[in-house]
Amino acid sequence: MARRESYEEKTEALLAPMMEQNQFELVDVEFVKEAGTWYLRAYIDKPGGITIDDCERISRALSDQLDEKNFIEESYILEVSSPGLGRPLRKEKDFVRSQGESVEVKLFRALNKQKEFTGILKEWDKETVTLEFEDGAVLTIPRADIALIRLAFDF
Repeated sequence: MARRESYEEKTEALLAPMMEQNQFELVDVEFVKEAGTWYLRAYIDKPGGITIDDCERISRALSDQLDEKNFIEESYILEVSSPGLGRPLRKEKDFVRSQGESVEVKLFRALNKQKEFTGILKEWDKETVTLEFEDGAVLTIPRADIALIRLAFDF
């Protein structure tokens, strides 16, 4: 297991009791390097949406736990936030929650001369994602070709 994945897994374990206690959902944890700086990000949610106070409460508690456990070797910035409107679908539970919803899919390379698709999430498995479009057409996309899949939203 890569160091990054280990950090994310251990952080998820620290967050689990906090999520249960507050009746929040842990959407995702990521440890990423951007512009030379490491970030440890936790995305949390609850019915009705997460508030700044919710994020602050979890951030303080998580920061204390991370200081105590001290398993991350690199210096990093901790961020706790809402996943936002266009939350990415990464885990099985994200796909289950989003089945029948409109999703936006961006590909690494063009498929049918197109790199972006928006349609209804009909099916998925470890290998593919299937979308249905307004005209009834169905497209199955290999997951290896998908750069990003997230809920679509209109303003």
